[in-house]
Amino acid sequence: MTDARLRRQRVIADLLRGEAIASQEEVTERLSAAGFSVTQATVSRDLDQLGAVKVKKGGSLRYMLPDEIGDTDWAAGRLGRVLVQWVQSIEPAGPLLVLRTPPGSAHIVGLAFDQAKLSEVAGTISGDDTLFVALRDEVVPAMFAARLRRLSEDQA
Repeated sequence: MTDARLRRQRVIADLLRGEAIASQEEVTERLSAAGFSVTQATVSRDLDQLGAVKVKKGGSLRYMLPDEIGDTDWAAGRLGRVLVQWVQSIEPAGPLLVLRTPPGSAHIVGLAFDQAKLSEVAGTISGDDTLFVALRDEVVPAMFAARLRRLSEDQA
């Protein structure tokens, strides 16, 4: 992820946590006021990568981040959709799983794992097209890999 994208996504996250923003156009305007020159398409991708969703809260619609919603079922469902869309292979390697993605996509999958907060996962490390998923000691990597494959098949 580029430094500019990372900075922009941090600003978007701060904006969403700080005020009720209901549209991508509003996000684009706030970013412009903060000195970022972005298109609506870029904002759309950023919101997706952040896991932001539109929810009804206090009688109005607004974007919220997964940690604000606190719904682990939603995050696990998103993980399944991300696995289907972005993961090309899952391979156990010692206490890790190695997931291959198209170039530039590993961080999307890593974020989905982090948001899902699976008890089996100690942490993730994302490269460009490879993601390492560190598993806790009691987890059998081959069994967890099979579970992830089933999860992605259920979403297909």
